[in-house]
Amino acid sequence: MTKSIAAFQDEHGRITGWPSDRRRAHQLAILDYLTGLFDPGVSYDQGQVDQVLADHSTLADPTLLLRELVEGDYLATADGMYWRADGRPGPGARG
Repeated sequence: MTKSIAAFQDEHGRITGWPSDRRRAHQLAILDYLTGLFDPGVSYDQGQVDQVLADHSTLADPTLLLRELVEGDYLATADGMYWRADGRPGPGARG
């Protein structure tokens, strides 16, 4: 992704804002960044996902980020578990 997300991060690297739909390239860059916070092949429960997003965002509604990650096929979900869509977890693989 060639777009910088620096304009949407604070000095600690946390996401501070969500770009408008007109800035879709910036949205995709943020989603790529967030996806990198999850290990391939590892399952995460809802609480773990919420914590990762809360630790890396100052948004009042971090569920926006989770919704975008799932709807954009960055994270997959089933039975209350989440994993990177580019790497389905093996049995018992937990983060």
